[in-house]
Amino acid sequence: MSWRELYQERLCTAQEAVAAVQSGERVFVGSHSAEPQALVNALVACSGKIARAEIVHILTLGMAPYSEARFENHFRHNAFFIGGNVRDAINDCRADYTPIFLSEVPALFRNGAVKLDHAFISVSPPDAHGYCSLGVSVDVVKAAVESAGRIVAEVNAQMPRTLGDSFVHVSQISAFVENNSPLIEIAPPVQNEVYHRIGCNAGSLIEDGSTLQMGIGAIPDAVLQALGEKNDLGVHTEMFSDGVLPLVNSGVLNGRRKTLHYGKMVASFCMGTRKLYDFVDNNPFVEFHPVEYVNDPFVIAQNERMVAINAAIEIDLTGQVCSDSIGERFYSGIGGQVDFIRGAARSKGGKPIIALPSTATLHDGTLISRIVSTLKHGSGVVTSRGDVHYIVTEWGVANLHGKSVRERSEMLIRLAHPQFRDELREAACRRHLLPAC
Repeated sequence: MSWRELYQERLCTAQEAVAAVQSGERVFVGSHSAEPQALVNALVACSGKIARAEIVHILTLGMAPYSEARFENHFRHNAFFIGGNVRDAINDCRADYTPIFLSEVPALFRNGAVKLDHAFISVSPPDAHGYCSLGVSVDVVKAAVESAGRIVAEVNAQMPRTLGDSFVHVSQISAFVENNSPLIEIAPPVQNEVYHRIGCNAGSLIEDGSTLQMGIGAIPDAVLQALGEKNDLGVHTEMFSDGVLPLVNSGVLNGRRKTLHYGKMVASFCMGTRKLYDFVDNNPFVEFHPVEYVNDPFVIAQNERMVAINAAIEIDLTGQVCSDSIGERFYSGIGGQVDFIRGAARSKGGKPIIALPSTATLHDGTLISRIVSTLKHGSGVVTSRGDVHYIVTEWGVANLHGKSVRERSEMLIRLAHPQFRDELREAACRRHLLPAC
């Protein structure tokens, strides 16, 4: 039977595709902007026939109705990275959170530690050879496709055909559901003076010929905006967004000095606007690979002058970086931060960077310092004291690697907002991090 005949034979409605899900089974849902929204809605619509099914995924951008309290007898959600759509459910104990390095999630699927009965994914229409592209999210989806007992693909004509290790053949897919709908978009963040200063400070560390890892948000975009005068930059990153496009268009970002995947942008997923999705469509300059490859520290380290830029919620005066929680409240996840911090540290000429504003504003308008004497009770340490290198705020840059606790405290206090420096110094003295004041 030809792949075209297989496709037609396996074509069905979303309701028919999800009807095979039984009580107690585990369903993987595709990631980020590639969430198969029609399949998710159909699954929830037939929830009355399902009990205790488990839904697993990393970050998704769409709605997550299966995590709502009214469905708690039908679905239990387990997140490997927490998004805003499931955050309340996890902190209310209606859903679960599994902390894990993003590079290690695929192994859970492959070795059966997290056995997948179904994988719901979103793909581009098949090409002339019968291959569908996983589009903007290869990340952990490739491993789910190769591990799950049953694959259901939502075929979306608006999904870009991305290149690299991003393809799945029609013969591997159990059911197809056609759904022509726009991908979820994320608008570029609003910049301000603080982000601009952070971007300039971090940008001062980036040399010509560096390979970059950056995330999404105001700080990564601010750093990218500060690199317009650099030359021959490359990208090897877990993900990227619209912020890279001006540097590609100007020729600054061209990969000509990369020591791995020469002349290519390498990522495992992207999130942004339709302009970004059009850019990656059938573009041989961009390669998408599974996250177990992209985020492997030993692979990352093969990029010389690797610069990893990651965010933090809080940093204490000894260099402990909290990135996944606000006190006892889980907020996001470990993600790829440690993967890239360690990879960049092992790169020849590499620079692992944690960048953050020195302050945050609470809902009541109170200004607080994000450089603290001690992390909030219950906070999780993502990047340890031993892994931390460069810290960047709007007040400057500090390299903590190889520095004593006393030296770190002094350097971090100088990166704090002036309003909080005296109290941080007093607290450091009380903790005996600094000599008596």
